[in-house]
Amino acid sequence: MTTVSPEELQKLFLFEALDDEQLTWLSKVGSAREYAADDMVCMQGEPAEFLYVLLDGEISLTQVVHGNQVEMHRADTPGVYGGAVMAYLDSRIEQRYAHSLRATRPSRMFALPARKFAKVVRDWFPMATHLLEGIFYGMNNARRIIDQRERLTALGTITAGLTHELNNPAAAASRASAELGDHLVSAQKRLAELASAGVDCERLGKLVSLRQHLREPLVNRTPRSPMEISDAEDELGDWLEDHDVEDGWDLAPGLVAAGLGVPEAEEVAEVTGPEQLPAAMRWLGEVMEVAQLQAEISDATGRITTLLDSARQYSQLDRAPYQRVDLRQLLDSTLTMLKRKIGENVEVVTDYGELPEVPVYAAELNQVWTNLIVNALYAMRGKGTLTIRTERENDHALVEIADTGGGIPEDDLQRIFTPFFTTKPVGEGTGLGLDISWRIVVDRHHGDIRVESQPGDTRFQVLLPLTEPPAED
Repeated sequence: MTTVSPEELQKLFLFEALDDEQLTWLSKVGSAREYAADDMVCMQGEPAEFLYVLLDGEISLTQVVHGNQVEMHRADTPGVYGGAVMAYLDSRIEQRYAHSLRATRPSRMFALPARKFAKVVRDWFPMATHLLEGIFYGMNNARRIIDQRERLTALGTITAGLTHELNNPAAAASRASAELGDHLVSAQKRLAELASAGVDCERLGKLVSLRQHLREPLVNRTPRSPMEISDAEDELGDWLEDHDVEDGWDLAPGLVAAGLGVPEAEEVAEVTGPEQLPAAMRWLGEVMEVAQLQAEISDATGRITTLLDSARQYSQLDRAPYQRVDLRQLLDSTLTMLKRKIGENVEVVTDYGELPEVPVYAAELNQVWTNLIVNALYAMRGKGTLTIRTERENDHALVEIADTGGGIPEDDLQRIFTPFFTTKPVGEGTGLGLDISWRIVVDRHHGDIRVESQPGDTRFQVLLPLTEPPAED
């Protein structure tokens, strides 16, 4: 390392407006460093310790984009700079190089310590420093606010869908519960009629045993076609009319739905005798209706429980923020939350390959799945095929979300992860969904997002390391 004279510094456009005293100070504080071709001057992500200014030679500025090292700029003009370019910001913030600098041929660089550079900028240009800080923090705050709005918008979409999905089984359970009370009262009246008509306890016991047999879950019975069901209703209705059971045609559908046919009706007749058969059949019809309503309530409450379990899995509110999880469970819970938005005209295909549990921030990843699936649904305009696939790719877990929409224009593929870039009309998108997803996957999980697109086949691939990332500072 050697010193750089004030005269040489003044020839650089970056310092040409400084006075002799300022140039002399820079000359004393900084130093010249030489680099051979392909030498790294500084690496992206490392602590930002120096501001580098090119004296002679050529440098390349590169940055990691979509998981690849991309050259952003190459220059051989003396005075171009890189490294700790934002060191003048609040010194309490630990800064790291936002890019890498590499010498493309033998080069000399003026290296200025970041802390001293920061202090002198604040001392020499206080107004400019305040303005630059205002721009920087203003943009960061605006981005944070819009991030929060994007998250709240996604949460609103999920909440609306969940409310809609919960409303159906809740309404079904409420209706069945209301009807259940009426049928229980009616069944008690029928039973009282049987008792007062002299049907003894032994016969009632046999009838109750028959009723218990008929309450076996219908899933255990062989399914019947609509035509077979209609024939069974006609046959039972005729039998009831032949045995003087009033409103037999009204009773028949409910009894057939519960699994009762002519053979069972004949068994009832043997238990009660012909005189009490009408009352017994009406009682049995009420009991079967009660059983059906109980099954409906059980099914509805089961659906509610399943939805709440999916909501809990999606939100991860009762889980540790960082944990090993089954990615397929996260994907399934997201699909459940988005069921209403997916609609009836979108076919969902899941192709889950075997994966070990992956160490992730589960709630944040669910936001990634939400963003990608919602974008896919938008691209398909509510009609098409949504395919979600998982597999292992070397030491990473791969999650692919594909749609059959119109595709992404080639010119837009390089910009889709850029903040505020959106292909949606004004007011329909903030352009931050994919940016947020990128930061969650790449910055937070040290993974990668790839995209391939052509009309009718767009695929977003999320790669997540199977091993835990390095501990954050």
